[in-house]
Amino acid sequence: MIAGAAGVAVPLALKVSSGAPLEERMQVATQLLDTVPLIDGHNDLPWNIRKFLHNQLNDFRFDDDLKTILPWSKSAWSHTDLQRLKRGRISAQFWAAYVPCEAQHKDAVQITLEQIDVIKRLTERYSPHLTSCASTFDIIQAHKNRQMCSLIGVEGGHSLGGSLGVLRIYYALGVRYMTLTSTCHTPWADSSNADAPKYDIRHGGLTAYGKTIVREMNRLGMIVDLSKSSVGTMKDVLATSQAPVIFSHSSAHALCNSSRNVQDEVLELVTKNRGLVMVNFYNKFLRCSDNASVQDAVVTQCPS
Repeated sequence: MIAGAAGVAVPLALKVSSGAPLEERMQVATQLLDTVPLIDGHNDLPWNIRKFLHNQLNDFRFDDDLKTILPWSKSAWSHTDLQRLKRGRISAQFWAAYVPCEAQHKDAVQITLEQIDVIKRLTERYSPHLTSCASTFDIIQAHKNRQMCSLIGVEGGHSLGGSLGVLRIYYALGVRYMTLTSTCHTPWADSSNADAPKYDIRHGGLTAYGKTIVREMNRLGMIVDLSKSSVGTMKDVLATSQAPVIFSHSSAHALCNSSRNVQDEVLELVTKNRGLVMVNFYNKFLRCSDNASVQDAVVTQCPS
């Protein structure tokens, strides 16, 4: 779906020389964003709504400048409001239906459903600025209508409770990608904890049932997201999946050796898979330090 939206034909005239002034660069960038939908692959706002407001949207002023409103203005993890999304020219936003690992084997499915619910209610509350999307066609039409797509990704395979039936229900509710692991292993896949510095290996990658889940996601048309997975899981998925995969929020391991980033050998496999790596702009994943710049993000996307 993402590849389809990103593959909208871009006019050859949208080129700029390396020495072009800022004004010319901005003009080309604006033309490009008018032509091709810009898709953000991962946003944790729904979890913050749960954390701060217990999913009560009557108290959420999404169309205001949240940089000036508590508790959002003091949160290091809250950088989203409708005004900033519009200024950033976002055409489609994947909202994360995130559930903490502590819910695994307990109430993970219920909490996931509640997070899907709050995403849907937020979208309805701020319609027509936001509109629910579940296909490439929806994204392209919303872009033409100058609306912003709300898309849903489930963050962590523990949200399934081990059930293919739950996976199918999530798809029916509009979920279009699932991150196979969060910061914990599932009974069928290793998370990035299997790699340095923890080396906590549980399965060595995907189990046989994990491969069944990947094949069912392929059949449904749900994108496999490999962010937070172990290298073993990444390789097993890339050997199993018949559809392109994504990394919804990872950066380049060669530039920052975090286990949350994508190693060169995996990047080569992603190329063969026709998959997509969406760069994570978190400083510690860009540079392995507390400080990073726009230039660091550019280098991560276009390494020499």
